[in-house]
Amino acid sequence: MTPSPDEAATRVLPVGPQGVLPGDGPAGDLDAEAAVLAGGVRAAGEVLVLPRPLREPARALLAGVGSGDEAAWRSAGAAAVRAAEAAEELEVRLPSDAGPEALRGLAEGLWLGGYRYRDAPKAPRSAEVRIVTARAAEFAATLEQARITAAATWLARDLTNTPSSVKNPEWFAGQAVAEAASRPGLTVTVRAGDELQRFGGIRAVGGGSVTPPRFVEVSWAPAGATTHVVLVGKGITFDTGGISIKPRDGMKLMKKDMGGAAAVLAATLGVADLGLHVRVTALLPLAENAISGSAFRPGDVITHYDGSTSENLNSDAEGRIVLADALGYATAELNPDLILNLATLTGANAVALGKRTAALYSPDDALATALAEAGAAAGEKMWRLPLADDYVDNLRSDIADRVSAAPGPGSVMAALFLRDFFGETTWAHIDMSAPSWAEADDLDLSKGATGWGARTLLRYLSAAYGG
Repeated sequence: MTPSPDEAATRVLPVGPQGVLPGDGPAGDLDAEAAVLAGGVRAAGEVLVLPRPLREPARALLAGVGSGDEAAWRSAGAAAVRAAEAAEELEVRLPSDAGPEALRGLAEGLWLGGYRYRDAPKAPRSAEVRIVTARAAEFAATLEQARITAAATWLARDLTNTPSSVKNPEWFAGQAVAEAASRPGLTVTVRAGDELQRFGGIRAVGGGSVTPPRFVEVSWAPAGATTHVVLVGKGITFDTGGISIKPRDGMKLMKKDMGGAAAVLAATLGVADLGLHVRVTALLPLAENAISGSAFRPGDVITHYDGSTSENLNSDAEGRIVLADALGYATAELNPDLILNLATLTGANAVALGKRTAALYSPDDALATALAEAGAAAGEKMWRLPLADDYVDNLRSDIADRVSAAPGPGSVMAALFLRDFFGETTWAHIDMSAPSWAEADDLDLSKGATGWGARTLLRYLSAAYGG
């Protein structure tokens, strides 16, 4: 972000309902040319390319900002960077009346739209983007929030996009250790082997794989913080379905089944980068659900961390089994004020709400509202679904405290199963399987992992605890 324009850089001209928005810096011939074409750009995220051979700049991008709210500016930034050529330098002159929400949306859109998987054999979409404004000092903190949010989302996407030939529980734990090591104030504990003796669910799900499970605890505990938030994320590094094996098409994207763990890890790192005054602990139950002679079976009874038991009816409902251990550990050992659980848990999420919306469950109205508002502001939609007690009887088992995969509405049944493990703590569970993956590039979403949840968590925690 700079107060000084570069006349040679490709200009991105924001276009609203009334035409091109005048930016900080001198007007020129380009502004007059763009004004003639601005009527062709109507909605946020639409881009029109204006070639200007033998002149400076040689190209301009007219980017629609629609209503001018933060989401519209995010769409404009993402669309502009997608329209840029490789190594093309971009410059946006922010309108003088644009507020911090516009800057944040624009910056996040530019970063998120320009995402590339870190190991992909492609160059970055643009070499540099400059945002020109006379209020650079005033907007510096907002720009840093956008940068940290985008960086967290990039990390969650990178972790989720990593092939499972590389990504196993040990590797994922190593990534958490390495990322935390670069941030003062973060500590990481990795449990494996005999240290998982009480974690019967994690051991059961991971027991069929040659790569043993891990339980990772990442802690941010600033001095004087009085509130403790625990973030739990499902971390199945690949899901074959186990003995209850998935069909071929259902297995293709199962490298993404640790998207919840990726999001809560990235959000916790972002909390540290923002320096939020709240204690945050991320819990990552990591396992590979594989098929072998040691895989857990339908009919097995599993003893969880809290001592309760679950009768396994379907080894492809493994996510709730590992999450039960993590939630039991959180309530027994960490004394949290709030638990937020993110999981790529059920295909029923997509059936109920489509590919772009997560299912939100919480018995606390205020918390559910705050999370939904944070998600809407961050660009990650969710919809609250009921914890319908009508189906509780379906969870009953003749030989255990509950069954793991009861008949009924799939996403709701998974939430009812998990409800037992939150104890008296205030909680929310988000089933984000559907929006964790995008089939194609679309504005701030890149084809592949979306990093869903990292933005929402950071927005929620920043609103509640400053930053």
